[in-house]
Amino acid sequence: MYNNHMKNFILISPNFPETYYQFAASLKNVGFRVLGIGDQPYNELRPELRNSLDEYYKLDNLDDFEQEKAAVGYFEKKYGHIDYLESNNEYWLRKDSILRDLFSIDTGLHSCELDNYQRKSLMKQFFKNAGVKVAPYILVSDIESLEKFAEENGYPLFVKPDIGVGAEESFKISNIDELHDFFSRKSEKVQYICERFISGDIVTFDGIADQNSEVVFMASLECPPSISDILISAKEFCYYSNPFIDPKFEEIGRNTVKSFGLKKRCFHIEFFRVNKKIEGFADIGDIVGLEVNIRTPGGYTPDMHNYANSVNMYQIYADTMADLNPRPVCSPKFYCATASRRDGVQYFFTDEDIKRTFAKELVGASRYPDILSGVMGNSFYMAKFNSLKDVALFNDYVCRRNMSAHHKNGTTMFNKEKTNSSDNICDTHIDGA
Repeated sequence: MYNNHMKNFILISPNFPETYYQFAASLKNVGFRVLGIGDQPYNELRPELRNSLDEYYKLDNLDDFEQEKAAVGYFEKKYGHIDYLESNNEYWLRKDSILRDLFSIDTGLHSCELDNYQRKSLMKQFFKNAGVKVAPYILVSDIESLEKFAEENGYPLFVKPDIGVGAEESFKISNIDELHDFFSRKSEKVQYICERFISGDIVTFDGIADQNSEVVFMASLECPPSISDILISAKEFCYYSNPFIDPKFEEIGRNTVKSFGLKKRCFHIEFFRVNKKIEGFADIGDIVGLEVNIRTPGGYTPDMHNYANSVNMYQIYADTMADLNPRPVCSPKFYCATASRRDGVQYFFTDEDIKRTFAKELVGASRYPDILSGVMGNSFYMAKFNSLKDVALFNDYVCRRNMSAHHKNGTTMFNKEKTNSSDNICDTHIDGA
């Protein structure tokens, strides 16, 4: 006999990324019946996830909506009304919303609302309502209006899909020839948005909002200035979680969450911090709204926020879903950094070098799922530090490519006594290593 008073929480693809098993474990901790839908065989799920799921429905193909609908219907028939359905992954957000429509799930966003949170053009007004500057833009339709926009705003411009994440199908346009080249090659199936190019670093306001759009947990990422350059040039990806959020930026973040009306959700909101003055628009240091993502930050970033703030973001999420007051946080704070590597590249320092040098700082080392490798890289190291100087040293150490390798008898030889850097890194440069 099932407990009909227990609330039902369906997690879509609860095994991706791997550390998201902690959502299931935390929801179980606060009394939810946790039901999983995915395409990985049950016996291949990690034990912590299996132990947290009351039942798991294996699909042949998670992209098959009819299969997914049948799975939700099965759970509803067996356990009663579904109270929550979430994936916390960008890829599934629209299907999540349609399933909520079909099964009358009141929590979470419905399909009629989703465009406001996925179309970059529609996000602009929400940022403006929060008092945040946004880059001038135009939706790409014909070449004449695009040329006029360029004349009014000048070059460079930046073009990207109106709906999409990452930097795929994104272009920096520096002159009219490149403008015409883009227009001649663009996909007819994609609606593009063209914006004035903003020179700045990406800084995020991440966290969890409660039923009243109040932020119950917040964190911030400092990211490379150009994700598109990383994707195009196959560079290493380095970023860090910064727990020391400037009060002015916190106010901007909280106002933005309120403006978008985010309720009982994780969020990942991206901004530019301007590093080059734009006459008549923005000064150095100004914050410009970029886009909002109504899910957790990608990859293993939630774990970075946990290490940086000495908290359990997954448990705070579960507490919020259960209408409990999240546990108060008064813990030591660190900068938690992640630096990646790419397969097929020779690096100056070995895996053993990294693990020895940063033995006391490393909190994780693994591989990214292949689907994330285009931007993120293939493998990564995660570590926490007390200073940004040490973050910079760590990034340089992990990502330094071997430029002095030479071949002898078919074997690559390394000379670690010589390097082009004026700030050599050795095994004693990090405190305690």
